[in-house]
Amino acid sequence: CIDSVAEQPLSQLVQFTSISTTLATNAIVEGHGGSICLLLIGESSNALNNLALKAALGNDPLELIRGGHNAFGDEAQPLDKEQATKIILHYANRVTAFAVAGIFSVRNTRHEVAIRDLVLELTDKPVTCSFELTSELDAPRRALTTVLNARLIQPISELISATRSELKSRNIETPLMVVKGDGSMISADIAATRPVETILSGPAASAVGAAYLSRKPLSVVCDVGGTTTDIALIHDSAPNVVRDGALVGGFRTFVEAVNVFTAGIGGDSQVSFDKPVTVGPERALPLCSLAKKWDAVIDILESQLDQTAKEYQGCFALRRRSSADVGNFSKSERGLWEMLESGPVVCEELYKDLRRFRALMRLRRLDLVDIAAFTPTDALHVLGEIDIWPSKASELGARLWTRGFYPKSKPRWDNHVVFCKDVMEAVVLQSSKSLIRAALVEHDSKAAVADLDQVLLDKGVDAIKNGVLNVQFS
Repeated sequence: CIDSVAEQPLSQLVQFTSISTTLATNAIVEGHGGSICLLLIGESSNALNNLALKAALGNDPLELIRGGHNAFGDEAQPLDKEQATKIILHYANRVTAFAVAGIFSVRNTRHEVAIRDLVLELTDKPVTCSFELTSELDAPRRALTTVLNARLIQPISELISATRSELKSRNIETPLMVVKGDGSMISADIAATRPVETILSGPAASAVGAAYLSRKPLSVVCDVGGTTTDIALIHDSAPNVVRDGALVGGFRTFVEAVNVFTAGIGGDSQVSFDKPVTVGPERALPLCSLAKKWDAVIDILESQLDQTAKEYQGCFALRRRSSADVGNFSKSERGLWEMLESGPVVCEELYKDLRRFRALMRLRRLDLVDIAAFTPTDALHVLGEIDIWPSKASELGARLWTRGFYPKSKPRWDNHVVFCKDVMEAVVLQSSKSLIRAALVEHDSKAAVADLDQVLLDKGVDAIKNGVLNVQFS
C-alpha cells in the first residue's frame, strides 16, 4: 500500500503517519492475545463471580494479594510484598504480561504502583495498572479493562514495530501516531503501553471518514473487514462517542470510543459445519489465500476429494508467526509447534488426538497458530465476484463441503455453486440482523446481547395500544 501511493519517493512528501487498526478489536472478539496474570489487591474471592471478568480471563491465572485501600483512600490493610514476590516469580516465565488492579486504587494508587515496580524489578514483562487507564471506581470493570490492555500489549507492539520497520526501509522518518477508539490520536509509544485505547480504532476512522465523505446528517456506516463488521450510526454528520465505555465482544470497558456495534462476521469468517450455513465469529485464513503461499494445498484438497468423506477435510493448521517462546508450552503444544515448522498440516490429522486438539485451540487463542478453512472470501472466488488468489483451492474446498463430511452422509447441496450462494446468503442474513441489532442498541443497551427475536417481540408488545396488535417495522 505504501509503495502504491506515489511514484516519487515518499520520504520527500510525508510529514506525518498515522495507523488505524482493527487488531485490538479482533483480538477481543476472537478471544486471542497474549497470556496474562491478573493480580488483584485487596479484593475478595468474590471477584471471580463477575461473569464478564471471568470470561475475559479465560484460562489465565488470577491471584489475590493482601492489601488495598478503602473508599477514603486510607490503607485497609498493609500490602503483602512477600506474597506478591512469590506470585510474580511463579508466573514470570509463564505469561507475556501482568495486569494489576486494586480495590479503591483510584483513590490511592500506592499499592498498585508498588506491585508494578515489583513486576518490573523481578521480570522483563510489561505490566498494566488499572489507575493508568481510568479513574472510575467500578473495580470489576476496571480490572476487566486492565486485563484486556495487558493481553493486547504484545500484538499491538508487534504491529507498531513492523510499521516502523517498513517506514524506515523507505527512509520515511515522521512522527507515528495511532488512532484511538474515539477518533483522536495518540503517539505510537503510548499506544504500545495502552493498547486497549485502540479498540474500535479501525471503525472510528471509517465512521469519521464516511461522515466527511457522505455529508449526510443521518446515516449508517457498515465497515466490513476480514474478521468483524463494525456498524456506526451517524447523527448530525458525526459519529456518537460512548463516554461511559465501549462494548466490544460482549465486554463493557472503560474506553471512550465511537459508538460502534461490532459483529463477528467478515470476509475471513470461518464457515461452520451446519445447515443452514452460519459464518463466524471465528476467523480463518481463506483457502485461496493459503494456496497462494503453499502450492501443495491444491494437491492435498484434490486427494481429499478422492478419499472417503471425513470430518475437518478442507481445513489446515499453520503457524501465524515463525517463532515463539516455547518455554511456556506444554509437551503437546511443543510437539504441535514443531509439527507445523515445515508448513500447513491438515486438521483431520490433528483432531484425532484430544491432547493435540487442545494444544491447537490454545495456540490459536494465543495468536500463534492460524486455521485455514472455507470462508466467504472463498465463496466469492467460486462465484466469480472477485479474483485475487487461486480460485481452484476455493472450488475444491466448496466441493468438499457439498458432498458432506461423514461416510455415507447424504449430499447437503446439489452442487458447490449452490453451496457458495448459501454462504453469501448467510453473510447477508447475519449482517442484516447485525444492522437491526445495532439500531436497537441505540435505544436499549440490553439489545446488544439479548435474543433478537425476544427484543423485537418485547418492542412489539410495548407498542400495542387499546388491546389491538399493530406492530410496524421500518
